[in-house]
Amino acid sequence: MTKVVIVIFSVALMFYLNRIVNGVLVTFAKKNRMSALRLGYMRKAVNIGFLLLGFILVCFVIGLGYQQVFIFLSSFLAVLGIALVAQWSILSNITAGVIIFFAFPYRIGDRIKVVDKDDDITGRIVEIALFHVLIRRDDGSTVTYPNSIILQKAVIKLTGNISKEAEINTAEQQKEVAAKMLPKREDPEC
Repeated sequence: MTKVVIVIFSVALMFYLNRIVNGVLVTFAKKNRMSALRLGYMRKAVNIGFLLLGFILVCFVIGLGYQQVFIFLSSFLAVLGIALVAQWSILSNITAGVIIFFAFPYRIGDRIKVVDKDDDITGRIVEIALFHVLIRRDDGSTVTYPNSIILQKAVIKLTGNISKEAEINTAEQQKEVAAKMLPKREDPEC
């Protein structure tokens, strides 16, 4: 009976700490005017971390020995490590995504230029996700740029506006894409 009470208390404590950390993340995101999408990615990562920490805590409380828990965790981490080594770029992009959340000086809507000798990556930031940054070029095309690479390259924040012709072209393309994606209604009163 005592273990059940301790487990319930431990789970409640983990939920409480999770809420506090999520509150700090929300405050940080509002203070730095970050998008809700970026905040959602970070909250998801924090929630998964607290879930794993809670699982380990409950294992110890119910009486599993350190050796049993660590054998399970080391086996799990070995399999995860092999999977991530096979996809090393995934791990580096996630790590870069966390760094970008806290330290990236650019926001959604900023015009930037990524200094790249192979291609001219100039445009407006459309989305900053956990794995990549979407940059809409002046011609309307969208570039998906991996987080790990954008941290390695020099990024210039541009203050000038895009040309009026490119702005009109982009707006027209956005309307066309929206029209294709929205279902057509036969009855206008629906």
